[in-house]
Amino acid sequence: MDFGLIDSEGYLLENPVHYRDLRNRGMVDEVLKVIDRERLYNITGNQIMEINTAFQLYWLATRRPHILGRADKMLLTPDLLNYMLTGVKSAEYSIASTTQLLDARTKTWSDEVIGKLGIPRRLFADVVPAGTVIGKLSGEICEELDVPAAQVISVASHDTQSAVAAVPTEDKDFIFISCGTWSLFGTELDAPLINETTSALNITNEGGYGGRANLLKNIIGLWLIQESRLAWQRQGRDYSYAELEALALKAEPFVSFIDPDAPEFVPSGNLPRRISEFCQRTGQPVPQTPGEVMRCIYQSLALKYRYTFEKLRQVTGRDYPRIHLVGGGTKDNLLCQMTADSCNRDVIAGPIEATVYGNIAVQLLAAGAIKDLAQARELIAASQPVDIYKPMSNWDEAYKKFLNIIEE
Repeated sequence: MDFGLIDSEGYLLENPVHYRDLRNRGMVDEVLKVIDRERLYNITGNQIMEINTAFQLYWLATRRPHILGRADKMLLTPDLLNYMLTGVKSAEYSIASTTQLLDARTKTWSDEVIGKLGIPRRLFADVVPAGTVIGKLSGEICEELDVPAAQVISVASHDTQSAVAAVPTEDKDFIFISCGTWSLFGTELDAPLINETTSALNITNEGGYGGRANLLKNIIGLWLIQESRLAWQRQGRDYSYAELEALALKAEPFVSFIDPDAPEFVPSGNLPRRISEFCQRTGQPVPQTPGEVMRCIYQSLALKYRYTFEKLRQVTGRDYPRIHLVGGGTKDNLLCQMTADSCNRDVIAGPIEATVYGNIAVQLLAAGAIKDLAQARELIAASQPVDIYKPMSNWDEAYKKFLNIIEE
């Protein structure tokens, strides 16, 4: 969702600001005063989240309009890196589709949304498909590094979409979880799915390789564990991730739950304290030890996966026999097993570096070295090991308790 602003002379105006910055607080409410929520979702198909580029730019348009006035182009981070390599200003489709500024059906910037938010239209570069050769390394870089003028390919630069390109499946209909700091839980479709149900569920449509649409939900993922570990480190308790997993296993199951996507868990800070406050506010036993906090996080994540899985089955009208989990979360055996148990589906875990393999695959496709995405997935499946986690326990009662917490 982050970006840099380039002036008319080609210089970066100021350092980009991270999407977790507190300046985004309250921006959703402000934007929905100038454009109706249903209209915004109907155009963009995006899950409405305060971290989205649209809300960041609206903050600038209303608080620092002079900065936007000096800018010639807004380049999302991958496009900014490509610009620094080539001097070419472009907007790759998959990353543009995350901004809440792109028309999901036409795959072009929405003049209606941009205009209502008061953002200068000139800021938006032309949208190009994933796999576009956007240029060659600039002469300045070639001279400095003494390298040839290699082609620069704009891959599926939203990391989730590169990861989806690497899901090792032959199924046309499949569920994926791209699991890292965020958990992106979704399915690949031929076209966006935008209706009253997807709007009510706040499910997002994002662009993938080949113009595909990925219907998914952004779920806060391993961020909860990472930030909790940092909070304990600041207190002098330096747990490894393996130690935290072991502590979670020893704690009593299904005592307390959180909604991983509650807004208080988005910013950095003392996550264990916020988890305790959430449990207290919702009338649950309050986790007292790191093991109890970790157990609460793990089981809440797995149950949020099930909740999202049920909603995706509902809106697509399809069933899915297995779940593909890719990314760094594949190294977390406990989360993989809990996902299988919670969702009552086999979990196919791997590859770990799915984003990297998807990036490479799109480059090979652009170069004509492989013929299509199906072949890319076949090659990845043949070369990368996966682990299979089968359901081992019934989580139906825990799911009922979880629903009482997140739907109250």
